[in-house]
Amino acid sequence: MTDGTPPSEPDRASGPAGDAADRGAPGAPAAPAAGARTRVSGGFGRYLLKHVAGAAVSLLLVLFSSFFIFRLIAGDPIDQLTRERPVSPEQRAAMRAELGLDQPMWKQFWDYITGTLTMDLGDSFQYRRPIFDLIVERLPATLLLSGTGMVLAVLLGFWIGARAGWRQGSRFDRGQVATGLLLYSAPTFWLGMIVILVFARYLGLFPVNGMRSPSTPPDFWSQAVDIGHHLVLPVLTYTAVVYAGYLMIMRSSVLDELGGDYLTTARAKGLRDDEVRRRHAVPNALLPTVTLVFLALGSVVNGSIVTETVFSWPGLGSLFVQSIFYPDRPVLQALFVLFSASTILAVLCAEILYWFIDPRIRRTG
Repeated sequence: MTDGTPPSEPDRASGPAGDAADRGAPGAPAAPAAGARTRVSGGFGRYLLKHVAGAAVSLLLVLFSSFFIFRLIAGDPIDQLTRERPVSPEQRAAMRAELGLDQPMWKQFWDYITGTLTMDLGDSFQYRRPIFDLIVERLPATLLLSGTGMVLAVLLGFWIGARAGWRQGSRFDRGQVATGLLLYSAPTFWLGMIVILVFARYLGLFPVNGMRSPSTPPDFWSQAVDIGHHLVLPVLTYTAVVYAGYLMIMRSSVLDELGGDYLTTARAKGLRDDEVRRRHAVPNALLPTVTLVFLALGSVVNGSIVTETVFSWPGLGSLFVQSIFYPDRPVLQALFVLFSASTILAVLCAEILYWFIDPRIRRTG
């Protein structure tokens, strides 16, 4: 048949293919779907491998730089240990041998890499204790302060930022922008001093520093209340500083979505203004902030150095500052690697999450 009319029954192909064609081939799309799933799975494998390899390279660069940088800026470890007390050359040689400083540089670097990867971080010059024990001892205090402050900052910043962006140009928006800029530009130590001056010195509502009061009874609830009482001012300071960044970024993301056609369509369907904001604008505005949130999770470990110093909070941040002034090179190296590794891991998690929530990443790999 060449006139474009449908073929007669004898002209149709016979066999399974012809039978499938007669039935409309309901199962025909299954093969492309399976192939698409295979391509997506393979694409994710390559995507994951690429970013894991990048994270591993970044971590190796951190280890390499920390080994050499702190050897340049921290001085001679023997002088730090003896605190300039007179020691004989034999004693200095024995101490260098004990610390492994008499070994070739490549051997010291290899021992440093293997020790870091196996959590054998050495001993602190200042505290004469294993560094791993110091980190484990102080990490809960840092997580309590930074974690509480970060959760409050993210929730408040995203919620208020979304409302401010949605009500662009209103008094509420202008007030939040002014507040955010003020908090964002204020030095953390200055803001901490103001908080101490107002709430501790003048009003006498909260303690100035530390995490516990020596006179608190040892039972659980008394200790919990006392820690919470000491926690208020550091968390208030930390939250105020971090909140400003999330406020401005979420507001900017919502402003970018205001001209979207999908919002006009949602309004045309009869949705109320708050429903359009909550169900359409905010979910799309949250996508660019995913990386920011994961970076925030990474900075929970190292993001409160100044706050801990101002309030004498016994966490990793205050340990880092004390080690700078001593100087305690092994502790500085260990904390530098820990802070960097937490950020690298957070960025890696953000990249993996992007694969699932952003179709553009899946298309480009």
